[in-house]
Amino acid sequence: MTRSCRWRRAPWVSVTKTCACAFSSRRPSTAKAGAVWDNPRQLNLAAGALLAVAVLLAGLAALQLLLSSPWFPVREIVVLGRLEHTARAQIEAAARERVAGNFFAADLGALRAGLEKLPWVRRVSARRLWPDRIEVTLEEHVALARWGDSALVNTHGERFAAASDQTLPLFGGPPGTETEVTRRYREFAALLAPLGEAPERVILTSRYAWQLRLARGLHLELGRDSAREPVERRLVRFIAAYPRTLARIPRKHEYVDLRYPNGFALRVPELKG
Repeated sequence: MTRSCRWRRAPWVSVTKTCACAFSSRRPSTAKAGAVWDNPRQLNLAAGALLAVAVLLAGLAALQLLLSSPWFPVREIVVLGRLEHTARAQIEAAARERVAGNFFAADLGALRAGLEKLPWVRRVSARRLWPDRIEVTLEEHVALARWGDSALVNTHGERFAAASDQTLPLFGGPPGTETEVTRRYREFAALLAPLGEAPERVILTSRYAWQLRLARGLHLELGRDSAREPVERRLVRFIAAYPRTLARIPRKHEYVDLRYPNGFALRVPELKG
């Protein structure tokens, strides 16, 4: 029972107050609560949700039990790929250090990341082979050139740190230009092939000017690229003129400046005595 009350002044009486009260009664509504239990569709939805949660929890518990179980141990790590600089025993030892747990718990991502830290390993893929093997496929770097004094560049234009006793061309350039220097090296080598020459050194300076040294010792100053004349065009012009000019000079030449628009400058060693 609820009562609401307000005061009001009685007519013709100035000092008397009367209370006008109104009474009302409310019953707690149970219609909404009853509607849920009387609605088969909503009951089915609720039961389905509870069942899904129960199944999910049971699945998580089973998965945790499976991952921590001593059953299904990894018994063999199979190494595939052509390897010239990395011993298989080295790979297997590094893999064993990173394969923790059983067949299902082994972290293949950590395995790949660990093996790719080996000096000559470029890329690794790994997969599980039921019931107890992990297959690892490796791709090694193929060295194309040296980069400065302490690194190598592979055939994809990627720099990596490894030791090599191979005779390789020397590359150099600002950080991040390895791919561009590799691409230009291939272009320069293809252009110089008709002369029986090959780039022995390809340098991109801090001002982004190109310098070449050929296998026979000739130094070519190509300069910077421009929209009007890329450096390849200067090299093509030099190659076309070479049989009629430098090839006929009996003295050995050591430096050619190709930065001129319609020709090039030649420097030869000083005569002695």
